[in-house]
Amino acid sequence: MSHSREKLEQFVVDVILGRRRGTRASILRVFLSGLSKIYEFAVNSRLNLYRRRILRERTLGCLVVSIGNLTVGGTGKTPVVEKFARSLQDGGRRVAILSRGYKSVKHPILKRLKGKLKGEHAFDPPRVVSDGRSLLLDSKTAGDEPFMLASNLPDIPVIVDKDRVKSGKHAISEFNCDTLILDDGLQYLRLKHRLDIVLVDRWQPFGTEYLLPRGTLREPHRNLKRASYIFITKCNGEPNDELIERIRKYNRTAEIIECEHKPRYLQHIESRAILPLETLKGTRVGTISAIAVPESFEDGVRKLGAEIVATCRFMDHHRFTQQEILSFINCCVESEVDMIITTEKDAVRFPRIGRLDIPIYFLRVEIGILNNKESFDQCVARICHPRAETETRHFF
Repeated sequence: MSHSREKLEQFVVDVILGRRRGTRASILRVFLSGLSKIYEFAVNSRLNLYRRRILRERTLGCLVVSIGNLTVGGTGKTPVVEKFARSLQDGGRRVAILSRGYKSVKHPILKRLKGKLKGEHAFDPPRVVSDGRSLLLDSKTAGDEPFMLASNLPDIPVIVDKDRVKSGKHAISEFNCDTLILDDGLQYLRLKHRLDIVLVDRWQPFGTEYLLPRGTLREPHRNLKRASYIFITKCNGEPNDELIERIRKYNRTAEIIECEHKPRYLQHIESRAILPLETLKGTRVGTISAIAVPESFEDGVRKLGAEIVATCRFMDHHRFTQQEILSFINCCVESEVDMIITTEKDAVRFPRIGRLDIPIYFLRVEIGILNNKESFDQCVARICHPRAETETRHFF
């Protein structure tokens, strides 16, 4: 992406998030509000077509679990997908993760057109990030989140394709999977979901409260009613009574599970050496990130006892250049920084650095259940050990 295009995208994002003021920003907000009305009509029309069965969901003869959200980015979805996949596999299911592969590199267009003209998938097969034995693609080809999942779940297949009916068939035929997890699957209606797990960020539960493109909501608030389970993410132990009361206005029956994104350790981006979190206490650090909500990451670093003396932020999913990293290293050297910290998601997009005057680590984060763990355990048990007649009637 060119620098000018990224600057334009950042301006639009700042307008949407209310960070920009002035005449230009106000005019753009009015324009985006009009587009949001059109977007809402399109979203509701599509859902109605599926409800009335004018558009038909596909079934593949196995259990499909969707993990997604109502908003664009920032809910901490990847660690939840990882926890579910690991729990289901530990429970005896043969799991595959199906991802859209946001901002991954596609097959060459001529190759895709050739396959479509011939009506064959052989010319445009799904991209297998991991076959459950080996990591087969890099982060640029796979996409950030699929590459992270494949790296952290080495014995679970991870497949990328916009058409998840196609990738689901591939998972079943090639890897004998009986459980498919749709990463970011709430809006993917072509493949029938048995369970919809929806994530709600404690700090920004419904984003900016406006629909795309004026805001960050993909669907109206009321569509939360489709959720079977609701995870309130990024909790800090404080009560969530007001948020739960609001959630219940849209969904009275879903189980609500409160969880935290718990830092576990620091890992060097190249040597993979691990340091305990206590290392951060009293240290001067620089942070660099390209995620939807950098403030959450930076606040987490501060809570671990570090002093952030230099910060560098880029657009979500930005692919760092070597020069950008070296420039930030130079800045940190001048600021007498002890180490540079980034996120695990960003670390997969780091280029090879010829020199590391300051060590660079990523913060490994995992999901911890704070409240209603029994519902999570029951959900996993319900999937892994159903009665035979229940599985036939409800799951397939």
